[in-house]
Amino acid sequence: MTDGYGRKIEYLRMSVTDACNLNCSYCMPEEGSFRCNCNNNLTVDEFAEIVTAAAELGIKKLRITGGEPLVRRDIVELVRRMSEIKGIEDISMTTNATLLAPAARDLYEAGIRRINISLDTTDTEKYARITRGGRLTDAIEGIRAALAAGMNPVKLNAVLMGGINDDEIEDLARLTVDYPVELRFIELMPIGNTRALSKDAYVPSSLVLERLPELEKIDSEKHSVAKLYRLPGAKGKIGLISPLSNHFCGECNRLRLTADGCLKPCLHSADEISVRGLHGAELKEKILFAVNKKPRMHGELSTTSPSESKRSMNRIGG
Repeated sequence: MTDGYGRKIEYLRMSVTDACNLNCSYCMPEEGSFRCNCNNNLTVDEFAEIVTAAAELGIKKLRITGGEPLVRRDIVELVRRMSEIKGIEDISMTTNATLLAPAARDLYEAGIRRINISLDTTDTEKYARITRGGRLTDAIEGIRAALAAGMNPVKLNAVLMGGINDDEIEDLARLTVDYPVELRFIELMPIGNTRALSKDAYVPSSLVLERLPELEKIDSEKHSVAKLYRLPGAKGKIGLISPLSNHFCGECNRLRLTADGCLKPCLHSADEISVRGLHGAELKEKILFAVNKKPRMHGELSTTSPSESKRSMNRIGG
């Protein structure tokens, strides 16, 4: 599939639930995500039908997200079903990893080979504050389990927040010295609940380069949103993702599917196209319609010009 600006659309990010066992301050409202109507989530069969149609139209890469995908009791079966769909060549997952340790081996055998893990701090008390009650030890055990299961690459996502974790750039980066992981610093986006944060919370990813002048630039993957670097002698990599200071719309090759069955052509657009309950040619027609609705680029993103998305991040999947 090719959109109206010549971009080949091959990547589907699929949120399988709005719910999460954590309650991160920049992601969701304080009252928590388990109050969402999780009974409205698509079933495994519904996801399989949509992904099969998308694969027949050219989708090759699938990322399973949430909320927190591991709160679904049928997550291993869901992954297995996705891995059996003809045309899907790559399946990955984004998770907070606090529930990952006992499931990592089963997920790997079901088809998850690559995984992204949220890790905004290495400080136990700060982790509990950011996540509103999460335990850092659970996330660390999940990271170790992913590595032990053979998942590769294991990417750690740290959302940069001024006055919250910008004093940990060096500590987070040092994880790549001893572990074969990719630590990705991501600029905080003005979307959903982040609008309530101080404007000082928004800091550019270039701050990482200022703090770590010894970083060496290395080649990035095709269509990757991260610019990659490496500390001298490190086993892993460091990535910078800059949706505010240096957007990557020109390279966007993705659609997003929400847990309740809506396609989002752009993360920061209010446009949503429902595909729930559609079948066959009608389903494919709507997928193609969503592709053609992709804008050339999203609108300005800043503290005074927030995202136009109607959903918070836990209801989109990133």
